[in-house]
Amino acid sequence: MKDRRLRAVIFDMDGLVLDSESTYVQAWRLAADALGFTMPAQFWAGLSGCSGKMVSQGLLDQCGADFDLERFQQLSSAYWFDHVQQHGIAVKPGFFALLDVLAQRGLPFCLATNSARVAAQQCLAWAGLTDIFPCIVAGDAGRAAKPAPDIFLQASAELAQPIQDCLVLEDSQIGIRAALAAGAPCVFVPSAKPADAWAAEHADYLMDDLHQVADFISARQQHPL
Repeated sequence: MKDRRLRAVIFDMDGLVLDSESTYVQAWRLAADALGFTMPAQFWAGLSGCSGKMVSQGLLDQCGADFDLERFQQLSSAYWFDHVQQHGIAVKPGFFALLDVLAQRGLPFCLATNSARVAAQQCLAWAGLTDIFPCIVAGDAGRAAKPAPDIFLQASAELAQPIQDCLVLEDSQIGIRAALAAGAPCVFVPSAKPADAWAAEHADYLMDDLHQVADFISARQQHPL
């Protein structure tokens, strides 16, 4: 890694760019409660960064094969949409400062998310970030979801830069696993406290927020990662 240069940045979306992880958990918890299932906080935290299929499988594993996934999805979607309609989706602190640094340094960037493209675009619109990302690599185009490396490898192809030169920014263990599997240097910016211990140990860098990432890139852009 010390022989590589920083040539591009790959953003995760939920919990990294958008302050959305907690809203998903709240909606999931309310839906599960309505169906008579109460799960501990650790269970919901373990779903951070998961694809929809992984969330569904986690619920079946926890609640049993007869758990009503269809009703759960209807309820959780309704709860989440109601929250977003009332409060919108907040952008994580430091995101715009980081964009300024990338623009100053001429570094290309893109979004790489487990979410479906339509869902990602809608969430970005609700957060006021329409057209911010030149490219979006989403999880519904036949690629394996994170923690598989496919989404990040496609992102590096879209950026026309080697994956080893693309700095991945992630907030979840699943995202860090995907970045490491892809061979990308990665920054872990936890979206919840306490931070996931495995991700904190295995990520190349651990940072508090995107302001710190902006400072890091500003200082390191001309130096090896």
